[in-house]
Amino acid sequence: MCLGIPGQVVATYREHDLLMGKIDFGGVIKQACLEALPGAAVGDYVLIHVGFALARIDEAEAREVFAFLERMNELGELEYPRPPGG
Repeated sequence: MCLGIPGQVVATYREHDLLMGKIDFGGVIKQACLEALPGAAVGDYVLIHVGFALARIDEAEAREVFAFLERMNELGELEYPRPPGG
């Protein structure tokens, strides 16, 4: 199943003329393309799917979705791989 994951924009920048952002997924920071949401700003919560922001959502909805995904054990892709033997 493909899911959009909520995250908070912690920085925005331009890369190759595209609006990009650093997104905080509960302590894991990843980059995503914000070009489809040109008004996205630091502090906004956005829904990310395969590296692209699809929509702005409010903080309460973001926390609710994140909690649901945690309960369903669907946040594994956000974790960094552990070193062998780690």
